[in-house]
Amino acid sequence: MDWQADWDAHFAAYLQHYRPLIGDQRTFTTFSQTIGGIIAAGSLVASRIAAHTPLLASSHYPAQRILRMVEAQSTKRSPLLDADHLTSTLRDTAISSLRQQAADEVWLIADGSDLRKPYATKMPDLMKVRNLSGQLVSGYHTLNVVAVTPQHRHILYHHLYCSNADDFISEPKEVANAISTVSAALGELPSKLAATWIMDRGFDDQSTWGQVWQQCTHLVVRLAHQERLVSYRNRKGHWEHGPLSAAVPHAQALAEVETTIPADRRQRQVKLRARLSSVPLQVSYRLSAVEGEAKPKPATKSVWLVVVEPLESMMEPWLLLTDWRVEDSEAAERIFRMYRQRWAIEEGFKFSKECLGWEEVQVLDLEGIRTLVAMAWIAAGYLYEMGVGLNDETVQLLARLGGWDGRKAHKPGKIVLSRGLQRVLSMLATEAILARHMAEYGELPPMIAQMLGRCREL
Repeated sequence: MDWQADWDAHFAAYLQHYRPLIGDQRTFTTFSQTIGGIIAAGSLVASRIAAHTPLLASSHYPAQRILRMVEAQSTKRSPLLDADHLTSTLRDTAISSLRQQAADEVWLIADGSDLRKPYATKMPDLMKVRNLSGQLVSGYHTLNVVAVTPQHRHILYHHLYCSNADDFISEPKEVANAISTVSAALGELPSKLAATWIMDRGFDDQSTWGQVWQQCTHLVVRLAHQERLVSYRNRKGHWEHGPLSAAVPHAQALAEVETTIPADRRQRQVKLRARLSSVPLQVSYRLSAVEGEAKPKPATKSVWLVVVEPLESMMEPWLLLTDWRVEDSEAAERIFRMYRQRWAIEEGFKFSKECLGWEEVQVLDLEGIRTLVAMAWIAAGYLYEMGVGLNDETVQLLARLGGWDGRKAHKPGKIVLSRGLQRVLSMLATEAILARHMAEYGELPPMIAQMLGRCREL
């Protein structure tokens, strides 16, 4: 089939970026089959992955082949096949793609997502994370950065960590590593590309702001600490010093917007109409300490506070701090769109968890867990770029297999495309298992043969 050849070629070309990390051909075949199996099975359970891949499904003890690869038990496995090298290659691929685009700016959406294992008892270094109801359960933290341009999304950073692991220092250090790693990668792009970090309340920290600004990048962050002392310009044009909450009444109304937002952690969507206002601020932050200095240096910066006040709602106003100038409606709406786009990464987490099943991981070695979850993000990266990398006929067929209604106004997303791929890969795995049975026994069981005959007649 032309569409199958097209998909096979595109998938093989995507995975070729990872070939230098793998080692021998057998391990690379296992790696390629595992990435496809993750997409097809929607799971990170090795037995389910293997059952949904054409090659592994037809072999003896297929799950063991996957586990030996991710847990570094294979004798020919390259030492470069680990989470750090896999995500580094994923980032390099994203930077290469960004270099070829004509975008003037890139938005860097940073957020964490918890990998929850509420019933796990034997997995290593488990810590406490919160479930969707806010209760503490066992699991791990992850920190992720997605780059967004007008036409593309790319995964620039992923790291799974836990406070009980030997290599853990602190959560601020994890954030600092993410910022410095991504900023170093962006340094390979043209200087005209303006980069803006978009962060939620968990990043409302003066040292985090300093790390962003020291990299000559911009910032939009939702504030959580209204007691923080700032200088603000009042409605008479004079500067006053006081808590952040005192600056809010002095914000000048600039625009009104309408949108939909997630109503809760389960991603229910509700309509929102909000008023946008802004007020200039002077804030203190901390520069990262240089070698030989005991403490970070204090500094100040001119910024803007954008107040998003929900109308016809009991929701509290959102306070967004940014170093972009916000003096008119166009600028205010732009900052709101930036923060609104941050919710896209939550959609990505939902996609990775539900469609790629990364919370189902069951390997018992921490590095194996990290490697398998990193491979899930490689699978997600493929689905991020698939819509622009395959021809229209292939995308449309995969989308229809995934439940797309065919209307051009409803562009198929990665969830729909992944469902289509799951059906195709499951079909190929089924054919491989049937072929193996035929080779061993000469024929299929009568009932199965009759069922297949009826399907072919249809």
